[in-house]
Amino acid sequence: MSFLDYFLWGVFPYLCLTIFVVGHIFRYNVDQFGWSAQSSEFLEKKQLKWGSLLFHWGIIFVFFGHVAGILVPKVIYDTLGISDHMYHFGAVWFGGAAGLATVIGGFLLFLRRSGTRRVRNTSNPNAMFTLIILGAVVLVGFTATVGYTASGGDFDYRTTISPWFRGLLMFSPKPELMVGTPYGFQLHVFLAFALFAVWPFTRLVHVWSLPLEYLGRKYIVYRKMNPQTPSKENRG
Repeated sequence: MSFLDYFLWGVFPYLCLTIFVVGHIFRYNVDQFGWSAQSSEFLEKKQLKWGSLLFHWGIIFVFFGHVAGILVPKVIYDTLGISDHMYHFGAVWFGGAAGLATVIGGFLLFLRRSGTRRVRNTSNPNAMFTLIILGAVVLVGFTATVGYTASGGDFDYRTTISPWFRGLLMFSPKPELMVGTPYGFQLHVFLAFALFAVWPFTRLVHVWSLPLEYLGRKYIVYRKMNPQTPSKENRG
């Protein structure tokens, strides 16, 4: 294993995760007013409707698919009686559908951001950069998975990438597991950690602003500031 392999798969992930955590703390303390998605719905709605719908629902299922494939050890699936064929069938077809929805939705959002004059004129470089790097992560991961599977490859990320990532979380890195992994998957992992590093400084921070407090909040009662005093006739 070369020094570059050790750095990419043993050092670089920790650098990105550290920036991810510290960067969010810093951003929250110095820029709470900028902690939002900076909605542009009032400028254009049609493309936003379909792009946002496909992208957000797709990315949610992609996220849970990654959790199931990376954080859940293969032995648990074996214990539950889920064969490799069943797992890969679900990963390819259901995961592929979610990935395709994410790619199409992201592409529509990018076209809207770059092609709609009113939206483009009010956009900043940060918004475009966020779409580009997020799109690169999704597109590379989607093409690597679908392309490698369609070509008949027998690579199983549950025996390489998954234990490597769990080792990082347990502070027991095993970079040797990533050596020899197909380049498409390596690029996807590298871009994903790069995304973690820039996440706190982009509009992606709005992901953590879920309005969960609304579930238990009391109703808001609206009253007039200066209600008119009823006349003598109305009091009648």
